[in-house]
Amino acid sequence: MELLFYWSVFMTGYIYFGYPLAVYFLGKIRNKAITKNSFTPSVSLVIAAYNEFDCIETTLKNKIALQYPKDKLEIIVVSDGSTDGTDQIVKKFHEQGIRLIRQEIRSGKTAALNKAVIESHGEIIAFSDANSLWDSDALLYLVENFADPGVGYVTGKMVYANADGSITGDGCTAYMRYENILRKLETSVGSVVGVDGGIDAVRKELFQPMNHDQLPDFVLPLKVVSQGFRVVYEQRALLKEVSLSQADEEYRMRIRVTLRAFWGLFDMWRLLFFSHSIAFSWQLWSHKVLRYLCFIFLITAFISNAFLFRSNLLFSVAFGVQIAAYLSAVFSLFLEKRGKNFKFLYILHYFVLLNFASAHAFILFLLRQKKVIWTPRKG
Repeated sequence: MELLFYWSVFMTGYIYFGYPLAVYFLGKIRNKAITKNSFTPSVSLVIAAYNEFDCIETTLKNKIALQYPKDKLEIIVVSDGSTDGTDQIVKKFHEQGIRLIRQEIRSGKTAALNKAVIESHGEIIAFSDANSLWDSDALLYLVENFADPGVGYVTGKMVYANADGSITGDGCTAYMRYENILRKLETSVGSVVGVDGGIDAVRKELFQPMNHDQLPDFVLPLKVVSQGFRVVYEQRALLKEVSLSQADEEYRMRIRVTLRAFWGLFDMWRLLFFSHSIAFSWQLWSHKVLRYLCFIFLITAFISNAFLFRSNLLFSVAFGVQIAAYLSAVFSLFLEKRGKNFKFLYILHYFVLLNFASAHAFILFLLRQKKVIWTPRKG
Protein backbone atom coordinates (compact mmCIF):
# COMPACT_ATOMS: atom_id res chain seq x y z
CA MET A 1 0.00 0.00 0.00
CA GLU A 2 2.85 2.39 0.76
CA LEU A 3 4.30 1.86 -2.71
CA LEU A 4 0.91 2.47 -4.31
CA PHE A 5 0.44 5.67 -2.30
CA TYR A 6 3.87 7.06 -3.13
CA TRP A 7 3.49 6.12 -6.80
CA SER A 8 0.08 7.80 -7.00
CA VAL A 9 1.36 11.00 -5.40
CA PHE A 10 4.44 10.98 -7.63
CA MET A 11 2.37 10.56 -10.82
CA THR A 12 -0.06 13.33 -9.85
CA GLY A 13 2.86 15.64 -9.15
CA TYR A 14 4.55 14.67 -12.40
CA ILE A 15 1.44 15.36 -14.48
CA TYR A 16 0.88 18.89 -13.21
CA PHE A 17 4.36 20.01 -12.15
CA GLY A 18 7.05 17.53 -13.21
CA TYR A 19 6.17 17.49 -16.89
CA PRO A 20 6.11 21.31 -17.27
CA LEU A 21 9.48 21.50 -15.51
CA ALA A 22 10.91 18.81 -17.77
CA VAL A 23 9.65 20.64 -20.88
CA TYR A 24 11.13 23.89 -19.55
CA PHE A 25 14.62 22.40 -19.20
CA LEU A 26 14.40 20.48 -22.48
CA GLY A 27 13.39 23.71 -24.21
CA LYS A 28 16.53 25.40 -22.87
CA ILE A 29 18.57 22.68 -24.56
CA ARG A 30 16.67 22.38 -27.87
CA ASN A 31 15.27 25.94 -28.16
CA LYS A 32 13.62 25.46 -31.56
CA ALA A 33 13.06 29.03 -32.68
CA ILE A 34 10.50 30.08 -35.29
CA THR A 35 11.43 32.23 -38.28
CA LYS A 36 8.84 35.03 -38.34
CA ASN A 37 8.51 37.99 -40.68
CA SER A 38 5.85 40.06 -42.39
CA PHE A 39 3.90 37.46 -44.32
CA THR A 40 0.39 37.93 -45.73
CA PRO A 41 -0.77 34.96 -47.80
CA SER A 42 -4.44 34.53 -48.70
CA VAL A 43 -6.50 33.42 -45.69
CA SER A 44 -9.91 31.80 -45.33
CA LEU A 45 -11.35 32.41 -41.87
CA VAL A 46 -13.94 29.74 -41.04
CA ILE A 47 -16.64 30.01 -38.37
CA ALA A 48 -18.93 27.07 -37.57
CA ALA A 49 -22.22 28.20 -36.05
CA TYR A 50 -25.31 26.56 -34.63
CA ASN A 51 -28.06 28.82 -33.26
CA GLU A 52 -25.69 31.69 -32.46
CA PHE A 53 -28.25 34.49 -32.85
CA ASP A 54 -27.09 36.24 -29.67
CA CYS A 55 -23.42 36.58 -30.60
CA ILE A 56 -22.83 36.01 -34.33
CA GLU A 57 -23.28 39.68 -35.35
CA THR A 58 -20.72 40.86 -32.80
CA THR A 59 -18.32 38.15 -33.91
CA LEU A 60 -18.64 39.03 -37.60
CA LYS A 61 -18.07 42.73 -36.93
CA ASN A 62 -15.00 41.72 -34.94
CA LYS A 63 -13.61 39.68 -37.86
CA ILE A 64 -14.35 42.37 -40.45
CA ALA A 65 -12.30 44.80 -38.34
CA LEU A 66 -9.20 42.58 -38.38
CA GLN A 67 -6.00 44.25 -39.55
CA TYR A 68 -5.35 42.11 -42.61
CA PRO A 69 -5.33 42.95 -46.35
CA LYS A 70 -9.00 42.78 -47.33
CA ASP A 71 -8.23 41.38 -50.78
CA LYS A 72 -6.48 38.42 -49.14
CA LEU A 73 -9.09 37.54 -46.54
CA GLU A 74 -12.34 35.65 -47.00
CA ILE A 75 -14.70 34.93 -44.11
CA ILE A 76 -16.91 31.86 -44.26
CA VAL A 77 -19.70 30.99 -41.84
CA VAL A 78 -21.03 27.45 -41.90
CA SER A 79 -24.49 27.27 -40.39
CA ASP A 80 -24.95 23.77 -38.98
CA GLY A 81 -28.71 23.60 -39.48
CA SER A 82 -29.38 26.74 -37.42
CA THR A 83 -33.05 27.48 -36.71
CA ASP A 84 -32.93 30.71 -34.66
CA GLY A 85 -32.21 33.36 -37.27
CA THR A 86 -28.43 33.00 -37.35
CA ASP A 87 -28.46 32.64 -41.14
CA GLN A 88 -30.43 35.86 -41.62
CA ILE A 89 -27.90 37.82 -39.59
CA VAL A 90 -24.98 36.39 -41.58
CA LYS A 91 -26.70 37.23 -44.88
CA LYS A 92 -26.75 40.91 -43.85
CA PHE A 93 -22.95 40.89 -44.13
CA HIS A 94 -22.88 39.48 -47.66
CA GLU A 95 -21.93 42.82 -49.22
CA GLN A 96 -18.97 42.97 -46.84
CA GLY A 97 -17.62 39.76 -48.29
CA ILE A 98 -18.86 37.21 -45.78
CA ARG A 99 -20.01 33.92 -47.29
CA LEU A 100 -22.71 31.74 -45.78
CA ILE A 101 -22.66 27.99 -46.30
CA ARG A 102 -25.63 26.11 -44.91
CA GLN A 103 -25.33 22.54 -43.71
CA GLU A 104 -28.97 21.52 -43.96
CA ILE A 105 -28.73 18.38 -41.84
CA ARG A 106 -27.15 19.20 -38.51
CA SER A 107 -23.94 17.15 -38.42
CA GLY A 108 -21.70 18.91 -35.88
CA LYS A 109 -18.75 21.29 -35.91
CA THR A 110 -16.24 18.88 -37.42
CA ALA A 111 -18.46 18.17 -40.44
CA ALA A 112 -19.00 21.93 -40.84
CA LEU A 113 -15.26 22.60 -40.90
CA ASN A 114 -14.66 19.81 -43.43
CA LYS A 115 -17.31 21.33 -45.70
CA ALA A 116 -15.97 24.88 -45.39
CA VAL A 117 -12.37 23.96 -46.15
CA ILE A 118 -13.41 22.22 -49.37
CA GLU A 119 -15.08 25.44 -50.55
CA SER A 120 -12.38 27.82 -49.29
CA HIS A 121 -9.78 29.58 -51.44
CA GLY A 122 -7.08 30.65 -48.97
CA GLU A 123 -3.58 29.25 -48.65
CA ILE A 124 -4.10 29.41 -44.87
CA ILE A 125 -7.27 28.26 -43.12
CA ALA A 126 -8.01 30.06 -39.85
CA PHE A 127 -10.65 28.88 -37.38
CA SER A 128 -12.79 30.89 -34.97
CA ASP A 129 -15.68 29.95 -32.73
CA ALA A 130 -18.95 31.82 -33.17
CA ASN A 131 -18.49 33.63 -29.84
CA SER A 132 -14.75 34.31 -30.15
CA LEU A 133 -13.53 37.91 -30.24
CA TRP A 134 -10.03 38.43 -31.60
CA ASP A 135 -7.72 41.37 -31.07
CA SER A 136 -7.50 43.37 -34.30
CA ASP A 137 -3.91 42.27 -34.97
CA ALA A 138 -4.42 38.62 -33.97
CA LEU A 139 -4.59 37.23 -37.52
CA LEU A 140 -1.41 39.04 -38.56
CA TYR A 141 0.43 37.52 -35.61
CA LEU A 142 -0.92 34.04 -36.35
CA VAL A 143 0.07 34.13 -40.00
CA GLU A 144 3.58 35.48 -39.37
CA ASN A 145 4.55 32.04 -38.10
CA PHE A 146 3.85 30.45 -41.50
CA ALA A 147 6.86 32.32 -42.90
CA ASP A 148 8.75 29.41 -41.33
CA PRO A 149 8.40 26.50 -43.79
CA GLY A 150 8.52 23.99 -40.94
CA VAL A 151 5.39 25.38 -39.25
CA GLY A 152 2.13 23.78 -40.29
CA TYR A 153 -0.31 24.86 -37.56
CA VAL A 154 -0.50 27.86 -35.24
CA THR A 155 -2.69 28.41 -32.19
CA GLY A 156 -3.26 31.67 -30.35
CA LYS A 157 -3.78 32.65 -26.74
CA MET A 158 -7.21 32.54 -25.15
CA VAL A 159 -7.95 34.77 -22.17
CA TYR A 160 -11.24 35.02 -20.32
CA ALA A 161 -12.87 38.44 -20.23
CA ASN A 162 -15.74 39.85 -18.17
CA ALA A 163 -15.05 37.54 -15.24
CA ASP A 164 -17.97 37.63 -12.80
CA GLY A 165 -16.08 36.23 -9.84
CA SER A 166 -17.88 32.89 -9.87
CA ILE A 167 -15.97 29.75 -8.94
CA THR A 168 -15.95 28.12 -12.35
CA GLY A 169 -15.08 31.35 -14.13
CA ASP A 170 -12.01 31.98 -12.00
CA GLY A 171 -11.08 28.33 -12.19
CA CYS A 172 -11.23 28.51 -15.99
CA THR A 173 -8.97 31.56 -15.93
CA ALA A 174 -6.33 29.84 -13.80
CA TYR A 175 -6.53 26.71 -15.95
CA MET A 176 -6.03 28.66 -19.18
CA ARG A 177 -3.08 30.55 -17.73
CA TYR A 178 -1.51 27.23 -16.86
CA GLU A 179 -2.23 25.81 -20.35
CA ASN A 180 -0.87 28.90 -22.09
CA ILE A 181 2.39 28.70 -20.14
CA LEU A 182 2.70 25.03 -21.04
CA ARG A 183 2.04 25.72 -24.73
CA LYS A 184 4.79 28.34 -24.75
CA LEU A 185 7.21 25.84 -23.20
CA GLU A 186 6.21 23.08 -25.62
CA THR A 187 6.76 25.36 -28.62
CA SER A 188 10.40 25.76 -27.62
CA VAL A 189 10.71 21.95 -27.68
CA GLY A 190 9.07 21.53 -31.08
CA SER A 191 5.29 21.24 -31.12
CA VAL A 192 2.45 21.92 -28.72
CA VAL A 193 0.06 19.07 -27.91
CA GLY A 194 -3.15 20.99 -27.23
CA VAL A 195 -4.55 23.99 -29.13
CA ASP A 196 -7.49 26.34 -28.76
CA GLY A 197 -10.05 25.89 -31.51
CA GLY A 198 -11.28 29.47 -31.09
CA ILE A 199 -8.13 30.98 -32.62
CA ASP A 200 -5.86 28.84 -34.75
CA ALA A 201 -4.76 28.32 -38.34
CA VAL A 202 -3.38 25.60 -40.61
CA ARG A 203 -1.80 25.40 -44.05
CA LYS A 204 -4.60 24.31 -46.38
CA GLU A 205 -2.34 21.78 -48.07
CA LEU A 206 -1.95 19.99 -44.71
CA PHE A 207 -5.64 19.88 -43.86
CA GLN A 208 -7.03 16.36 -43.84
CA PRO A 209 -10.79 15.76 -43.49
CA MET A 210 -11.77 14.40 -40.08
CA ASN A 211 -14.39 11.93 -38.95
CA HIS A 212 -17.46 13.75 -37.67
CA ASP A 213 -16.94 12.41 -34.13
CA GLN A 214 -13.34 13.62 -33.93
CA LEU A 215 -12.37 16.72 -31.93
CA PRO A 216 -10.89 19.12 -34.53
CA ASP A 217 -8.95 21.15 -31.93
CA PHE A 218 -7.07 17.96 -31.05
CA VAL A 219 -7.04 15.64 -34.06
CA LEU A 220 -6.18 18.18 -36.78
CA PRO A 221 -2.95 19.32 -35.06
CA LEU A 222 -1.99 15.66 -34.60
CA LYS A 223 -2.53 15.08 -38.32
CA VAL A 224 -0.23 18.02 -39.04
CA VAL A 225 2.48 16.62 -36.75
CA SER A 226 2.14 13.21 -38.42
CA GLN A 227 2.99 14.93 -41.72
CA GLY A 228 6.27 16.21 -40.28
CA PHE A 229 5.30 19.84 -39.53
CA ARG A 230 5.33 21.80 -36.29
CA VAL A 231 2.32 22.98 -34.28
CA VAL A 232 3.26 26.19 -32.47
CA TYR A 233 1.82 28.71 -30.02
CA GLU A 234 1.61 32.45 -30.74
CA GLN A 235 1.00 34.32 -27.50
CA ARG A 236 0.50 37.69 -29.23
CA ALA A 237 -2.59 36.44 -31.08
CA LEU A 238 -5.26 37.09 -28.46
CA LEU A 239 -8.76 35.70 -28.23
CA LYS A 240 -11.16 37.01 -25.60
CA GLU A 241 -13.98 34.75 -24.52
CA VAL A 242 -16.43 34.71 -21.62
CA SER A 243 -15.95 31.74 -19.30
CA LEU A 244 -18.81 29.58 -18.17
CA SER A 245 -20.17 30.79 -14.85
CA GLN A 246 -22.18 27.69 -13.99
CA ALA A 247 -20.35 24.59 -12.77
CA ASP A 248 -22.82 22.19 -14.42
CA GLU A 249 -22.31 23.86 -17.82
CA GLU A 250 -18.53 23.68 -17.49
CA TYR A 251 -18.78 20.06 -16.34
CA ARG A 252 -20.82 19.02 -19.38
CA MET A 253 -18.44 20.85 -21.71
CA ARG A 254 -15.42 19.14 -20.13
CA ILE A 255 -17.03 15.72 -20.47
CA ARG A 256 -17.68 16.34 -24.15
CA VAL A 257 -14.18 17.63 -24.88
CA THR A 258 -12.48 14.84 -22.94
CA LEU A 259 -14.63 12.09 -24.48
CA ARG A 260 -13.82 13.31 -27.97
CA ALA A 261 -10.14 13.57 -27.02
CA PHE A 262 -10.15 9.93 -25.89
CA TRP A 263 -11.50 8.91 -29.28
CA GLY A 264 -8.93 11.16 -30.94
CA LEU A 265 -6.14 9.40 -29.09
CA PHE A 266 -7.67 6.07 -30.07
CA ASP A 267 -7.72 7.07 -33.74
CA MET A 268 -4.20 8.57 -33.71
CA TRP A 269 -2.65 5.88 -31.48
CA ARG A 270 0.44 5.54 -33.66
CA LEU A 271 1.72 8.91 -32.47
CA LEU A 272 1.76 7.50 -28.93
CA PHE A 273 4.27 4.85 -29.94
CA PHE A 274 7.07 6.94 -31.42
CA SER A 275 5.88 6.90 -35.06
CA HIS A 276 6.84 10.60 -35.33
CA SER A 277 9.41 11.25 -32.61
CA ILE A 278 10.28 10.10 -29.13
CA ALA A 279 9.92 13.63 -27.77
CA PHE A 280 6.43 14.19 -29.17
CA SER A 281 5.18 10.78 -28.03
CA TRP A 282 6.42 11.61 -24.53
CA GLN A 283 4.61 14.95 -24.70
CA LEU A 284 1.40 13.30 -25.88
CA TRP A 285 1.50 10.74 -23.07
CA SER A 286 2.32 13.34 -20.42
CA HIS A 287 0.13 16.27 -21.47
CA LYS A 288 -2.93 14.34 -22.64
CA VAL A 289 -3.12 10.65 -21.74
CA LEU A 290 -1.86 10.93 -18.17
CA ARG A 291 -3.66 14.26 -17.61
CA TYR A 292 -6.99 12.73 -18.63
CA LEU A 293 -6.30 9.65 -16.50
CA CYS A 294 -5.09 11.56 -13.46
CA PHE A 295 -8.33 10.73 -11.67
CA ILE A 296 -7.03 7.15 -11.36
CA PHE A 297 -3.99 8.33 -9.40
CA LEU A 298 -6.16 10.55 -7.22
CA ILE A 299 -8.42 7.60 -6.39
CA THR A 300 -5.54 5.21 -5.65
CA ALA A 301 -3.81 7.87 -3.53
CA PHE A 302 -6.95 8.31 -1.44
CA ILE A 303 -7.74 4.60 -1.05
CA SER A 304 -4.17 3.57 -0.22
CA ASN A 305 -3.89 6.48 2.23
CA ALA A 306 -7.13 5.34 3.90
CA PHE A 307 -5.47 2.01 4.69
CA LEU A 308 -2.27 3.68 5.88
CA PHE A 309 -3.47 6.70 7.84
CA ARG A 310 -2.98 5.01 11.23
CA SER A 311 0.57 3.89 10.33
CA ASN A 312 2.39 7.08 11.21
CA LEU A 313 2.01 10.84 11.40
CA LEU A 314 2.92 11.39 7.74
CA PHE A 315 0.06 9.25 6.46
CA SER A 316 -2.36 10.72 9.00
CA VAL A 317 -1.55 14.27 7.88
CA ALA A 318 -1.69 13.29 4.21
CA PHE A 319 -5.12 11.72 4.64
CA GLY A 320 -6.38 14.74 6.52
CA VAL A 321 -5.12 17.05 3.79
CA GLN A 322 -6.90 15.01 1.11
CA ILE A 323 -10.19 15.01 2.98
CA ALA A 324 -9.93 18.73 3.68
CA ALA A 325 -9.14 19.45 0.03
CA TYR A 326 -12.13 17.55 -1.34
CA LEU A 327 -14.51 18.98 1.25
CA SER A 328 -13.24 22.48 0.54
CA ALA A 329 -13.81 21.96 -3.18
CA VAL A 330 -17.43 20.97 -2.48
CA PHE A 331 -18.19 23.63 0.11
CA SER A 332 -16.56 26.37 -1.97
CA LEU A 333 -19.84 26.50 -3.90
CA PHE A 334 -21.76 27.38 -0.74
CA LEU A 335 -19.10 29.86 0.40
CA GLU A 336 -19.26 31.64 -2.96
CA LYS A 337 -23.04 32.04 -2.68
CA ARG A 338 -22.52 33.72 0.70
CA GLY A 339 -20.02 36.15 -0.78
CA LYS A 340 -16.97 34.41 0.69
CA ASN A 341 -14.52 34.46 -2.19
CA PHE A 342 -11.23 32.57 -1.83
CA LYS A 343 -9.17 32.31 -4.99
CA PHE A 344 -7.39 29.14 -3.89
CA LEU A 345 -10.76 27.42 -3.47
CA TYR A 346 -11.74 28.46 -7.00
CA ILE A 347 -8.71 26.62 -8.35
CA LEU A 348 -9.25 23.62 -6.09
CA HIS A 349 -12.89 23.38 -7.11
CA TYR A 350 -11.99 23.51 -10.80
CA PHE A 351 -9.28 20.88 -10.36
CA VAL A 352 -11.81 18.47 -8.85
CA LEU A 353 -14.37 19.33 -11.53
CA LEU A 354 -11.86 18.57 -14.30
CA ASN A 355 -10.94 15.20 -12.88
CA PHE A 356 -14.55 14.18 -12.20
CA ALA A 357 -15.37 15.10 -15.79
CA SER A 358 -12.42 13.05 -17.05
CA ALA A 359 -13.57 10.02 -15.07
CA HIS A 360 -17.10 10.43 -16.42
CA ALA A 361 -15.81 10.76 -19.99
CA PHE A 362 -13.57 7.70 -19.60
CA ILE A 363 -16.55 5.58 -18.53
CA LEU A 364 -18.47 6.79 -21.58
CA PHE A 365 -15.44 5.97 -23.74
CA LEU A 366 -15.29 2.42 -22.35
CA LEU A 367 -19.00 2.14 -23.16
CA ARG A 368 -18.10 3.20 -26.73
CA GLN A 369 -20.27 6.31 -26.65
CA LYS A 370 -19.48 9.26 -28.90
CA LYS A 371 -20.49 12.91 -29.05
CA VAL A 372 -20.87 14.47 -32.49
CA ILE A 373 -23.31 17.34 -31.98
CA TRP A 374 -24.09 19.43 -28.90
CA THR A 375 -25.61 22.70 -27.77
CA PRO A 376 -22.99 25.48 -27.93
CA ARG A 377 -21.52 26.61 -24.61
CA LYS A 378 -22.75 29.93 -23.30
CA GLY A 379 -20.86 32.33 -21.08
